[in-house]
Amino acid sequence: MSDATSVLFGLEHEFSVLEVQRVDTATVKVIVEQAAREGPCPECGVFSGTVKDRPWMRLKDLPVSGQSVELWWRKRRLICGEGLCPQKTFTQVSAAVRPRARVTERLRERVAQAIASGNRAVSEVAGEYRVSWPTAHKALVAAAARWLPEPEPTSRLGIDETRFRSVRWILDGITWKRSDPWLTSFVDCSRDRGSLLGLAPGRTGSCVKEWLAEQTPAFRAAIEIVVIDPSAPYASGIRAALPNALIAVDKWHLVALANQMLTEVRQRVTRGLLGRRGTVADPIWVNRRLLLTGAEHLSGKQWKRLGQMLDHCDPTKEIGAAWAVKERLRMLLAEREPSRIRRRLAEFYEAAIGANMDETTRLARTIQTWWPAILVALTHEVSNARTEGFNRVIKQTKRVGCGYRNMINYQRRILSHIAVTRPHRSAA
Repeated sequence: MSDATSVLFGLEHEFSVLEVQRVDTATVKVIVEQAAREGPCPECGVFSGTVKDRPWMRLKDLPVSGQSVELWWRKRRLICGEGLCPQKTFTQVSAAVRPRARVTERLRERVAQAIASGNRAVSEVAGEYRVSWPTAHKALVAAAARWLPEPEPTSRLGIDETRFRSVRWILDGITWKRSDPWLTSFVDCSRDRGSLLGLAPGRTGSCVKEWLAEQTPAFRAAIEIVVIDPSAPYASGIRAALPNALIAVDKWHLVALANQMLTEVRQRVTRGLLGRRGTVADPIWVNRRLLLTGAEHLSGKQWKRLGQMLDHCDPTKEIGAAWAVKERLRMLLAEREPSRIRRRLAEFYEAAIGANMDETTRLARTIQTWWPAILVALTHEVSNARTEGFNRVIKQTKRVGCGYRNMINYQRRILSHIAVTRPHRSAA
């Protein structure tokens, strides 16, 4: 009976169950003791089995079969057999319970797993397992140190930013300074795997250089391509830290810039024609989503509606010209073969020059400025999609915690959640 009960409670490897008592309908009391009757003295290492007394210790442990467990450990305080040893007595120790602790190691591990895997609040998990908030948080900190190894080298590195907290004004002496905290994420964007490699506070070139400087020379030497959004600070930091790496600009951000350009033209034309912003009575405003939809995704009915709107509701023809520039850019970004890329680029610049608007000219200048990095993205077929995916996980973590004040704790929660939920893709 005792051996079977030990197996039921998962204690057969080191403990034996002495007694099980029913406390109430949802709680059982379990009394255990160590199977080994002797142990080494922590001072001199001499084994002893002479018992001085048997103190009792109440432990918190995992629930069993849907029931809470009151675990009592009947310990042995032994007398050291070495006469010259200053440690006269000592208590047996166990790997299942750290010295002077009241919580079992398996409960700590379960609490940490529950917090990280479910991306749950620490207070919620602490209440479920009936431990204090500091105990649950310390369990997560200790587990995260084991879960997060050093970043593995990758040939393609993705960099992007997320906001850590809302903008605040902080009084620094007699002047107010704007606090606009950001967090930069570094992601493995190789095809065969994807993992969050690390996080760094800020979104400047300095934070990129500092994070890369902390990595090993082998890690930096392995990076061939770095994928970013059109960010001059990130580009400067990459050039300083990785002079031999190529920089690629994510295509999604370029399409977003084109959509923003088209929206600005539509709003400007609407205000010029009507003297106000668009409403549901205006076809240009009603069909604004069609303008932003890719041409290849439009149905026949949508094409007809879009054509009627551009022909009859836009006497300036500027919205149609801006739409054509946007589509030319999308066609350019869809190409892979160098000769077709050159032809599409010429068509895009021709459309931008023909439109002759400040918005389209600004977009063309942006493309010209970033063209070397855009060409790398097209010819090597790289994107920041994995980085954006991890940004979604980061934002979910922030929402669960209702915001974080401690940057280190925020980074730990993000990395531990990803390490537990995506072990086959996450290095750290």
